Amino acid sequence: MKILHTADWHLGKKLQEVSRYEEQVLVLEEIVAIAEGNDVDLVLIAGDIFDNFNPSHEAVELLYRTLRKLSNYGKRPVIAISGNHDSTQFIEAPDPLAREMGIFFYGKYDTVIPVGKLDNGLEILDADTGFVSLKLPEVEFPVRILLAPYANEILLRSYLGEKDREEELRSLLAGRWKTLAEKYCDDKGVNLFLGHFFFLKEGEKPEPEPESERPILHVGGTQALFTHNIPDQVQYAALGHLHRYHAASKTPFPVVYSSSPLAYSFSEAGQQKQVVLIDAKPGEAVSYEAIPITQGRSLERKTFADLQTALEWLEAHPNCFVELTYETEHSIDASTRRSLMKSHDGIINLIPQIKNKLSGGDQQLQVADLEKDMVTLFGMYYQDEKGQKPNPELIAIFKEVISQNETQ
Repeated sequence: MKILHTADWHLGKKLQEVSRYEEQVLVLEEIVAIAEGNDVDLVLIAGDIFDNFNPSHEAVELLYRTLRKLSNYGKRPVIAISGNHDSTQFIEAPDPLAREMGIFFYGKYDTVIPVGKLDNGLEILDADTGFVSLKLPEVEFPVRILLAPYANEILLRSYLGEKDREEELRSLLAGRWKTLAEKYCDDKGVNLFLGHFFFLKEGEKPEPEPESERPILHVGGTQALFTHNIPDQVQYAALGHLHRYHAASKTPFPVVYSSSPLAYSFSEAGQQKQVVLIDAKPGEAVSYEAIPITQGRSLERKTFADLQTALEWLEAHPNCFVELTYETEHSIDASTRRSLMKSHDGIINLIPQIKNKLSGGDQQLQVADLEKDMVTLFGMYYQDEKGQKPNPELIAIFKEVISQNETQ
């Protein structure tokens, strides 16, 4: 069977104040096209479907419209779990109706998906808390999925003690997954893990989380579970949360982050976004490949030392968002700022990088300095913070501000 793994859609997400809605429409259409073009049998969505607990009507409508197409109007099962950005109640709310089209939302560990056969021919053979076994009409063998949506400290508090809570969390989850795998997973079907946690190999340095992400666990000193906590019966672990495509582990089975479909913070600048296509059979190692996403604007971090070079690069790269650092002796003057901003509609941040900063050293404010006038104090403060004296244009603006305050 062929399985498509995607995650971290973050519907409703903005880049600062810039909407990404139109890009999300295009990138989700591309994911639907990939599923269709590769005759995918099953789709896994590994959490962070929305960007916040109360998504906009626009984001909700986009999700439902996309899932209807992604499920091939009820012929292709879609399994979606909640992430740390999602509301578990909101994610599971449409499940009874969506399930009739083979779309399953799973957000809470105490939820059990009802067994039985649906009108579209899909059959739920077995279900448990954190587990479902499906039989697809045109696939000879069942597919078993361990379901591991994000669970915060509040949801897990009743299970955890106050001593060594981090290790207790790992033991609790690993023990539960092991019990489910031993009960339901053998080599007569395909066995999968679908989770939204921070996984790494024990002893490895944790992967940095994206700037746009909330730290995920905070149960003890680290934020990671270990790849060996996933049972050996699993053939492929489909993960969400980290936005860069990579395999946290490749043996004894792949443990893979598919990546987000769009870059959502400048820490993701230059990343190729992807979905993962898996080919799986019972009792055999899976094969998988990353399929690049082409829609959406990339994020770029660039540094320039002169205006002409910056303008030429911006003209050559119109379809991106840019965090632009501009090297200058002083602050960026109004004319340069205007030229840069007019040349490209995707400049999100324009950051001055001051060359040859003066030392603030003896410019630290003292009690005696309070006798000085406001303009002098402002100049001292600015040099202390920026490493240079404010230019005449900035001084003029400051004088205008304080003069307006004095007349009010």
